Amino acid sequence: MSDHIQTIVIGAGAVGLAIGRELARAGQECLILESTPKIGQGVSSRNSEVIHAGIYYPKGSNKANLCLEGKALLYDFCMQYSVPFKRCGKLIVATNTSELDQLTGIADSAYRNGVTDLIELTQSEVTVLEPNVQALGALLSPSTGILSAQDYMNALLGDFEANGGLLSTQSAVSQISRHARGFRLKVSVQADQSEFEITAACVINAAGLGAQAVASGIDGFPSSAVPKLYYCKGNYFAMTGKNPFNHLIYPAPPSNGAGLGIHATIDLGGQVKFGPDVEYVADANFEVNAGALPAYYRAIRRYFPGLKSGSLNPSYAGIRPKIQAPGEPAADFLIREESELGFPHLVNLFGIESPGLTASLAIARLVAQKTQSI
Repeated sequence: MSDHIQTIVIGAGAVGLAIGRELARAGQECLILESTPKIGQGVSSRNSEVIHAGIYYPKGSNKANLCLEGKALLYDFCMQYSVPFKRCGKLIVATNTSELDQLTGIADSAYRNGVTDLIELTQSEVTVLEPNVQALGALLSPSTGILSAQDYMNALLGDFEANGGLLSTQSAVSQISRHARGFRLKVSVQADQSEFEITAACVINAAGLGAQAVASGIDGFPSSAVPKLYYCKGNYFAMTGKNPFNHLIYPAPPSNGAGLGIHATIDLGGQVKFGPDVEYVADANFEVNAGALPAYYRAIRRYFPGLKSGSLNPSYAGIRPKIQAPGEPAADFLIREESELGFPHLVNLFGIESPGLTASLAIARLVAQKTQSI
């Protein structure tokens, strides 16, 4: 590998890999640096693996636009590259009259976002589709689905490398500074405790939970331009026994916008899991909080009263890289080319939480547009 490359992407999660693939397919010389031994070991490996429809997000926001575009791109990608997926649909259920009113608002918001396939269901129609679900009504989202996130990332990597892209794992960026050729990066290689330096015309910071640390390590980059990172844990619990559902089941979401409520998802193997909750924590601790179980049983039994005691077991936990504090309104994806701050050809991505997986291919297109002048 030469000591200069056109573009460096920091982070080999779903978003970083999608960006690298998009740039490599466009003919850019591209290197992805990943600090861990394998791809997708952070946020991308610890989520619900849901292909979201684009229902909940404010009109005109990055989350709304990129989710809707990304959903279509993702289904096409999965079919083209034989990534396992299932367009299973989901129900957003109302368990009381106030939640019925909430569903009306959700349907209106979704329509404004361009999601035109939602179907309103009565109580009896819910019972026909989901005999084990208790609800006064629901919205059916037929375009919601599930996929294998790891197979998706493997396919992204394969196409990235087939188009000349390079991946370096166990390679942590320790310093970035401006250089006559763009940027100089100092990289620590964990495998042999060595270091190397490389210059790049363009740097894309897609480091997920590490994005703020990377930005803060750029010499001269203003600290005021780095949003504060809030670790927000979501616990998942797997259910033993036979799958009682035909669709994904979501409650009406909490009004604070911090999450979508404790929902039921079904993986491609038929395993039902519930989660995630919303727990702001001090650090990136991925241990499942078993103390959350009583709250899970209460929340789930509102729409699935047949849930048996003792049937939930800790599965895994994820950390959302939120850029809003507890109680603040939900923040949008922050995807910024930094010319106005004196750092042309630097792109920072902050707060890429859900629906980041669904939106990843659309995010990649947006970032490619921001780097076209290189």
